[in-house]
Amino acid sequence: MHASAKAAPAAELEFVTSRIIDAPRDLVWTLWTELDHLKQWWGPKGFKVSAATLDLRPGGLFHYGLRAPDGNEMWGKFVFREIVAPERLVFVSSFSDAQGGTTRAPFPGLVWPLHTLSTVTFVDRGARTELLLHGRPLDASREEEASFAGMHESMRGGWGGTFDQLAAHAADMSARQG
Repeated sequence: MHASAKAAPAAELEFVTSRIIDAPRDLVWTLWTELDHLKQWWGPKGFKVSAATLDLRPGGLFHYGLRAPDGNEMWGKFVFREIVAPERLVFVSSFSDAQGGTTRAPFPGLVWPLHTLSTVTFVDRGARTELLLHGRPLDASREEEASFAGMHESMRGGWGGTFDQLAAHAADMSARQG
C-alpha cells in the first residue's frame, strides 16, 4: 500500500447515480433480468456482449464477456445476493476471466477493489422507471477504497453510456409492444 493512501470517509466511498428510463418498471426489470435482453444493451457505449450466461437467483451468476471497439475483450461477473422483483437487485461485481474466476481490473496502473457491492433500485414512476444505482468497495484495502472514491466521475460516465444503451433498448421494446 502506498504511504499516501488514506481511508476515505464512508460518504465519499459510496458511488450513486440515477437515470429515468422512458418505460414502465416491469419492462425495465425484464431488460435487466433476461439474458437475451442483457446481451442487447449491457456494457459501456461501443462495447458488445461477446458471451454471457445468467443464473438469476441469490448466489447465481451473470458472467459476461465484452468486446471493445478495438477488438480487445474483457470479462466481468455479478454474483447475486438479493433479488426482489421488480424492485431491487443486489450483487457483488468483479472483473473475471473467461472461466468465471475473479481477476484484477484489466487496466494497467489502476488499483481497483476485487469486489464491489451494487444495489440497483427500480422506482415505479408510472410510464417511466427511475433507476438508482449505489455501489461501494467490498473488503477493499485503503488504497483500493481511495482509488474507487477518486473514480466516481469516470464511473458516472461509464454508467451513463450503459444507461443510454438500456434506454435505447427500452425504447425499441416499447415501440414493439405499442
